[in-house]
Amino acid sequence: MRRVVWTIAVLAAIAAPAAAQTAAPKAAEPKTTAQKAAPKSATPKTSLNPVADSLRNEWNSVKNYYLKSADEMPEADYSFKPTPDVRSFGEIIAHVAGANYLICSGAKGEKSPHAEDDFEKNAKTKADIVKAARESVAYCDEAFTAATDRSLAAMVSAPFGPPKQPRASLLISNVGHVNEHYGNLVTYFRLKKMVPPSSQRSGG
Repeated sequence: MRRVVWTIAVLAAIAAPAAAQTAAPKAAEPKTTAQKAAPKSATPKTSLNPVADSLRNEWNSVKNYYLKSADEMPEADYSFKPTPDVRSFGEIIAHVAGANYLICSGAKGEKSPHAEDDFEKNAKTKADIVKAARESVAYCDEAFTAATDRSLAAMVSAPFGPPKQPRASLLISNVGHVNEHYGNLVTYFRLKKMVPPSSQRSGG
């Protein structure tokens, strides 16, 4: 009997440290450099001007396609027309530049520094047309950047349609107009066996 008791006591003595070791909490492993550097997930900020921000996003998208089109088409193909009764590639870029000034000047509440057909008539080289395109986009950028949800509702003088329209109407019209003619440019690119800017991410 003593031997059984002694055996149980020895087994208990051996098991106790093992049990304690098992129950002991695992020490926290030191963080790696990457873990230390990982930023905490930020809470998305709520826009104070969601309508104006959405309009700016649309403008930024199409203006980049427009400018990239102007840059990527070779100068030799600026005179290209699919048929004789339509504008050439260069004339479309120049036409959009003039219209940008006309429409965005209304949104800005000022007189346009250029007539709609100024560049279509006078800019003949690729360098001149690209310059006009870039400067017209910069001019419009000011109108889109300044827009707030409140200011979009203000009535302003409009170059087309009713003489007074909400500022939003003009900026929406400008996005639509550039999109309209970018659609023309896509066809010209395809006819020249080139991938238009909006299709380049997907590989063509």
